[in-house]
Amino acid sequence: MKKIFLSSMFVVAAVAMVSCAGKKEVKQEEVVVELPKVEVQQVENRDVVQQAVFTGTVEAQVVNNIAPQQPLRIKKIRYDVGDHVKKGDVLVLLDTSSLVQAKAQLDNAKKEYERTNELYEFGGASKSEWDARRLQYEVAETAFNNLVENTTLISPISGIVTARNYDNGDMYAGQPVLVIEQIRPVKIMINVSEPFFGKVKKGMPVSITLDAYGDEVFKGKIARIYPTIDQATHTFQIEITIPNGNERVRPGMFARVTLAYGKKKNVVIPDRAVQKLMGSGDRYVFVYNPADSTVRYSKVELGRRLDTEFEVYSGVKSGEMVVTKGHMGITNGSKVELVK
Repeated sequence: MKKIFLSSMFVVAAVAMVSCAGKKEVKQEEVVVELPKVEVQQVENRDVVQQAVFTGTVEAQVVNNIAPQQPLRIKKIRYDVGDHVKKGDVLVLLDTSSLVQAKAQLDNAKKEYERTNELYEFGGASKSEWDARRLQYEVAETAFNNLVENTTLISPISGIVTARNYDNGDMYAGQPVLVIEQIRPVKIMINVSEPFFGKVKKGMPVSITLDAYGDEVFKGKIARIYPTIDQATHTFQIEITIPNGNERVRPGMFARVTLAYGKKKNVVIPDRAVQKLMGSGDRYVFVYNPADSTVRYSKVELGRRLDTEFEVYSGVKSGEMVVTKGHMGITNGSKVELVK
């Protein structure tokens, strides 16, 4: 019995030693916390072209509504929509029956005036009679000339026919017979914000893109700057002209006009560094502090996009380092590990 007891005691002691050894090993294990890995890039000031984009609609340089002054029957319309015309071309011929009557009245008024004028020179007619005959002659001459102009409608500009409202034989009833538009050059009217008033000059070149032609850039210039600012909108008008020698730019096209007005040194950062705050339109970056390997949140005000970069007005200083990769694992004040 004594031997059995001693054996049992030995087993218990051995188990206790093993148990203590196991506990000691657990205490010696250390928990390793892995820091978020990020990539950073140093930012700097750079000369950035200052520009702004404004929208407008292409317009013809000149629009002429071709119509007679009196209701006459249309004899022949010589051009149709899409046809090109030159200045001085005869566009429309109207009925001339009333012209014959007006010519006869003019001839009769002229004879009466000449006869009265001869009598007046020799004292055979009074001054009032002479005045009346002269006025009658002048009125008849004006009426005849107006009819001549109204029976043959001539184009005052070179351009393209953009509308035709009648057919041959119709009676003119108020609408223009034809509409002629000059599209060499064309113009774009844009409303520009008040702060740009002192930055734009007449003759300044501009770049234009049109929805009809994608990213293709057309060149134009500022032809006119209107001298007053609208009190309600605090904008002023600028007229842009495009030479349009090949007539690819047509009235009605939607245009985006880019005005460039000098250079300015601003911080430029990679677009990969810019994050958007959920639930708002704010943009921010994480700025890395090499002294303690932490990052801080910084709201930024962005300017122009420059390919894969952004111009920044505030929130980051030249020489600071911003996080460009690894944003998902960090928050304001996080300690991070750089990945080179």
